[in-house]
Amino acid sequence: MALKLKTKVALGVGFLFTLLLLVGGVGFYYFNKISLESRDVLKDNNKSVEYGRKMLDALNTWEKERTTARKVFEENLSAQESNVTEKGESDVTHALHQDYNAFLQHDDSMPLQLALQKNISRIIQINLEAINAKNDMSQKAVDNAKVIITMIITFCLLIGFTFIVNFPGLIANPIIKLTEGIKAIANKNYSQRIHLQRNDEFGDLAKAFNDMAQQLDAYEHSSLARIMFEKKRAETVINSLKDASIGIDKSGTVLFANQQALQLLNLKEAEVVGHAQADIQKRNDLFRFLTNEENGMPFKIVVNDKENYFTKEQIDIEQEQEKTGHVLILKNITPYKELDVAKTNFIATISHELKTPLASSDFSLRLLEDERIGKLTDEQKELVQSLKDDNQRLLRILSELLDLSQVESGKIQLNLQPVPVNDIINKALAAVQNAAREKNIQIKQQLADKLPAVRADAEKAVWIINNFLTNAIRYSAQNDHIMVKASQHDAGHIEIGVQDFGIGIDVSLQQKVFDRFYRVPGIHEKKGTGLGLAISKDFADAMDGEIGVDSTVGKGSYFFCRFKVATPLGPV
Repeated sequence: MALKLKTKVALGVGFLFTLLLLVGGVGFYYFNKISLESRDVLKDNNKSVEYGRKMLDALNTWEKERTTARKVFEENLSAQESNVTEKGESDVTHALHQDYNAFLQHDDSMPLQLALQKNISRIIQINLEAINAKNDMSQKAVDNAKVIITMIITFCLLIGFTFIVNFPGLIANPIIKLTEGIKAIANKNYSQRIHLQRNDEFGDLAKAFNDMAQQLDAYEHSSLARIMFEKKRAETVINSLKDASIGIDKSGTVLFANQQALQLLNLKEAEVVGHAQADIQKRNDLFRFLTNEENGMPFKIVVNDKENYFTKEQIDIEQEQEKTGHVLILKNITPYKELDVAKTNFIATISHELKTPLASSDFSLRLLEDERIGKLTDEQKELVQSLKDDNQRLLRILSELLDLSQVESGKIQLNLQPVPVNDIINKALAAVQNAAREKNIQIKQQLADKLPAVRADAEKAVWIINNFLTNAIRYSAQNDHIMVKASQHDAGHIEIGVQDFGIGIDVSLQQKVFDRFYRVPGIHEKKGTGLGLAISKDFADAMDGEIGVDSTVGKGSYFFCRFKVATPLGPV
């Protein structure tokens, strides 16, 4: 029965584990054996030698300290009788006991004392010889253990080395073959096959791999004609597009470019398709601009000695949630640009034409209010005031339209210079005092100390803050209050903002309020044109500033503009 790979690995690991156990077991056995033998040598024989020496010392002091010497002698004699371990030691110990009894009966008998000393010396000699013999045996056991353990370790090392050399190949060799096969398939070599004469998991994997390669090979040959047809059809569709289109894969190779794109690039298809993006960038400025520029702002290209305006759109192509490339689409917006220019010129012309009669009308209304010409009734005064309000509203709208036309035409005239923050705020506040007084709205200030001057056009900066204040007053309740703030936003910017406590703006609408003609839904008062914030944003952008809003529905809105700090050195 064929063994599975898991079983082979388990057997291999088990085999190495068995070798470790064998070496460890033999080493432990001999270590324990030598330890026990050494302990025996140091135990009984040393005790007998010690007992003998103490009995000899007692005999030597017998005449001087008989009572103490007798006690010591008898204690060690009794201990020796209990510690007889060697051959012949028992007879000598028994003879020693008899001689001692006779010695006690015949006090001061020198022959008996000499007999005692002789027997004690014999006991000591027997145990010393035993100690030497056991030491020799222990050393021999150590030598034998060294030989046996060395042989076992050598055997295990040879077996283990052979196992380590051969066993990894059992797993690594099939993996190497499978890796080579997978790389071949990745390179579209579907004729690759793996031949493993094995009945384990690797054999099953090789069989599955060969089946997959066979199916891929069949699929490639059957699909090639269809793929070529689809390629031709896709090229036809791409070339029929009115917008210039360029396809680039994730590696940076240009896949296609339709005729409109080739015409703009002034290149032939063979010079673009199939070439690396980096190579084309080196020899074509427009291609480099299109592939490097990230923003979607309109740009100008001269085609047939005529200026044309385009916008770029990049569409990412994804497959299985992975980006495989992108398509650049250039939309020709020249007709819309021309219409936009015409619209801007029309607005500017109409605004200028209407401003003169409106100014004349405003002057006439002021004359009507002059009592030197004649007194008006209360009804007439209300009518004149209503006409004045409408007239001022029309003048304000015309002024905003003129500013808008100036912005759209790109002809904003800026006089950038250092402007004190207090000057901007004071001029803006002065312009809205009457409007605030009519609604009894209190304007509070929260200004940081010692703020540096900002780099701005004074008139445009005041216009922006004035617009913030006007909106805050417009959407605040009667008898409410608003807050003007100024602080250091960071090392390079000063933030000036206006906080109201009105109805607030929903988060989803906060960025739209800066679009032209946009008004927040749900506000039914017919005030404003929806241009003020859009113009403010254009002014801020022109001064390299930043405009924004932070608002919570029901709690109010905070509109702010961040101006660059005026540098003390160099032009501003």
